[in-house]
Amino acid sequence: MPSISYQLYSSRNWDVEETFKMLAELGVKEVEGVGLYYEDLAKTKALLETHGMTMPTGHFAPDLVENEPEKAIEIAKTLGIKSVIVPFIPPAERPTTLAGWQEFATRLAKSGEPITAAGLQFGWHNHDFEFVAVDGQIPLDIIAEASDDIMLELDLAWVKVAGHDPAEWLAKYADRITTVHVKDRAPEGENADESGWADVGHGIMDWPAIKQAMDAAGVERYVIEHDNPNDHVRMATRSLATVQAF
Repeated sequence: MPSISYQLYSSRNWDVEETFKMLAELGVKEVEGVGLYYEDLAKTKALLETHGMTMPTGHFAPDLVENEPEKAIEIAKTLGIKSVIVPFIPPAERPTTLAGWQEFATRLAKSGEPITAAGLQFGWHNHDFEFVAVDGQIPLDIIAEASDDIMLELDLAWVKVAGHDPAEWLAKYADRITTVHVKDRAPEGENADESGWADVGHGIMDWPAIKQAMDAAGVERYVIEHDNPNDHVRMATRSLATVQAF
């Protein structure tokens, strides 16, 4: 049975200790790290131990992985992170040409080499911009083609926002996806105060079809996320209930 994790980015607007306490009360045993939690490694490690949690995956800024791989590896090994995932490129730095994407993918693959050499898994987490075709090619395909060592943490809701079918992409890269982000999108025009996102199971995502595709792909970990909840307790409670029902 796949494990269930929680992306701590979802609770960035709340107190760190309150967040861990809330998740522990809900029975969450795994969390996914993000930059804020790498600033004080001793504190984060203590919070994990106090609440009986692990942090098997973590998001790392691309410049940190590329320019300071030894620091990224130290963070990962200190917190027990097994999978180092690069999650984002700022808009101003995103390639706009096929050659630009190919160059980026090559750099990404190169930056992952010290990570995999250290015995860790290396991966990419998508948003929607990687699905904007350039000269007939999808940038996410270009990233995947750059190296077999680049795993994909597929964000299912961003795939949907990009106008694609999450089930099709799960099938396409079944051998490269071990972890997915499970989150939901509100119907058009709703939840404007939450940037259009919804608690898992309370939006437009076709979870029965997606669940079937996740099973077929052998997904090992579901990471619950909401990009901008106005109540993280409500979001975590309802989303966890949906994912547990999977």
